[in-house]
Amino acid sequence: MHISSLLRRTLGLKGYKVGKVMEADGTIAAQLIPRKNARPVCSGCGKRRPGYDTLPERRWRHVPLWGIPVILTCCPRRVKCPRCGIVVEEMSWSAGKSTLSVPLIVLLSSCARLLAWQEVARLFSVSWNTVAAAVASAVEYGLKHRDTDGVDAIGIDEIARRKGHRYLTMVYDLSDMRLLWCGEGRDKAALRAFFRTLSPAEKQAIKVICCDMWQPYIDVVEEEIPRATQVFDKFHLVKHLSEAVDRVRRQEVRELKDKDPEVLKKTRYIFLKNPENLTDKQKVRLADLEKLNLKINRAYLLKEAFRSLWDYRYPAWAESYLDQWIWWATHSRLKPMRDFAWMVKRHKEGILNYFRARVTNASVEGMNRKAKVVSQRAYGYRTVPTFQAALYHVMGGLPMPETTHKFL
Repeated sequence: MHISSLLRRTLGLKGYKVGKVMEADGTIAAQLIPRKNARPVCSGCGKRRPGYDTLPERRWRHVPLWGIPVILTCCPRRVKCPRCGIVVEEMSWSAGKSTLSVPLIVLLSSCARLLAWQEVARLFSVSWNTVAAAVASAVEYGLKHRDTDGVDAIGIDEIARRKGHRYLTMVYDLSDMRLLWCGEGRDKAALRAFFRTLSPAEKQAIKVICCDMWQPYIDVVEEEIPRATQVFDKFHLVKHLSEAVDRVRRQEVRELKDKDPEVLKKTRYIFLKNPENLTDKQKVRLADLEKLNLKINRAYLLKEAFRSLWDYRYPAWAESYLDQWIWWATHSRLKPMRDFAWMVKRHKEGILNYFRARVTNASVEGMNRKAKVVSQRAYGYRTVPTFQAALYHVMGGLPMPETTHKFL
């Protein structure tokens, strides 16, 4: 099979043919020329229109053949379209102003979903910037062609991009487990930027929003979609509760430092774990500690009592139990538990919405861990746009540009 035949097969040429194919300095250069009487296709509306003029020669890097670099050359034509005006013709192997062919963009970006970009660059003997450009083109295409209809439940959370309290706000589709949007910061402006990307119909379609009790997120959600059911994630609640229990333990450790410093030594996880997850040694130690009149025992019992809240099926029963638990905690004479109880009371409506919508951010936490893997695989990204492109590419469920031949 001739090289020209391979190029025709991998490019899916329409209205074009392969002209001269030359080899020089270890590179294969193939010229693409339009067929006679083949009118150019408007890149705006996709219809064949009369030609206007011809532009200077452009070059595209194509998929290597047997490790040999391949360059495509062509003089694009401009068309005179009554609808779109004078625009450059549509070429099946070209994506906008990218200097990479569409098959090479798909090949490099497909590998970049699985490997570090530097490793992909080494495998294909290209630069890191070439891989980054391929991923950026694939993400641009995917964001333009993805289907966001029917998104009715979203989860909002943040991840740390690097040290120094630098965060990204992440918005996920809880139904399809994909990243919808990510933006720098975790303030009101960051989340408002997401809602500005939505059409009125897309906003209207969102019925449930799950997030933690971060006040800037709460305020923006109430401003943008006041009719949506806002659910405060129970896993973040449990995290705050565990921190309150541990503060009680640490305070008591300090109080017993002179009297009996060994009594609570190495007991942190005994009081934070669920009873069914304790080891046999930890169960015995817990049983011994429960015989003592310790403050941490009261905090532990309150923690276990709070877990029973999630067993209720009806909001009214859950509200009655939650009110009772708040009374217990506020009269426990344990400041960390009182503080947690007052926080729960302030956000009670959003907590009880869990029993109406039954959604959590458990899947969001899993996606956040995946985002951290994306960052660690590259030992971090210097710029926010590059990190965003990597996250969209791996976690966005974006469609890839169509090609006539699959290289993987």
